[in-house]
Amino acid sequence: MKCALVRPDGGVHHEERHPTLAARGPAAVTENILTVAEGLAAKAEADGLTPVAAGLAVPGVVDETTGVAVWSANVGFRDVPLRDLAAARLGLPAALGHDVRVGALAEARLGAGRGRRHVLFVAIGTGIAGGLVVDGSGYSGAHGAAGEIGHVTVRPDGAPCGCGLRGCLEAEASAKAVGRKYAELSGNPDATAFDVATRAAAGEELAGQVWRDAVEALADGLLTAQALYDVGVVVLGGGLAEAGDGLLLPVREAFAKRVTFHRTPEIVRAELGDTAGCLGAALLALDSLGTPA
Repeated sequence: MKCALVRPDGGVHHEERHPTLAARGPAAVTENILTVAEGLAAKAEADGLTPVAAGLAVPGVVDETTGVAVWSANVGFRDVPLRDLAAARLGLPAALGHDVRVGALAEARLGAGRGRRHVLFVAIGTGIAGGLVVDGSGYSGAHGAAGEIGHVTVRPDGAPCGCGLRGCLEAEASAKAVGRKYAELSGNPDATAFDVATRAAAGEELAGQVWRDAVEALADGLLTAQALYDVGVVVLGGGLAEAGDGLLLPVREAFAKRVTFHRTPEIVRAELGDTAGCLGAALLALDSLGTPA
């Protein structure tokens, strides 16, 4: 868990990291979150600051209107009223958001998308998800599941996806998928996406092919997203984006080859790293007070 005390201008006063303790079950994770939040509030007061709101962000399906963590495969949440639990424990207004969507909010306002009206943030890690921000406000959809571009089908006969379909963008171009495909073809069960990126850059043929396949799938997914959202800038984040120009340059090239009538967005790397979700949760909390950063 990435945790911080964040000032209204988006500046960070204090940061902490804690284990999620997901193996202990969702009740333990919930208690862990609330305990850490209490500690942060106490730290703020000890430093002469006044906590005004608490922002939380979690993975999975999140109902931001009711403040409920509806479902999470990784953590095990099932209809957990995290916003109200935090508000009651801390005695402060609270807000709950989706980890990728609040990351998008932070990148749009404070990071690589600042100054732009229409921003799509795409996190490429174990899975793939997106967050759309328009005029500084995120879009969560009717059911709290907007931005799941990782489950756009890009290869109809492709690899099976955890959602039950085949050939989803997540199953073809996530860091997990890249590592898995290379491991299967190379016979190296310990291979990771980082290994593939490194070896592809060094000229290894097999790694290069696996990387190119992922880039082509990602470009197909981004083209679909652009057809839907028509954004000015696409911000790529998550573990795979750590490849830098090794990912950005071929993705830009592959995207450009596919464009017909679409306007081509800028495709850039995220600037805030793995603190984006934490900062975005703070922004969401400030917004809930009517004082956007």
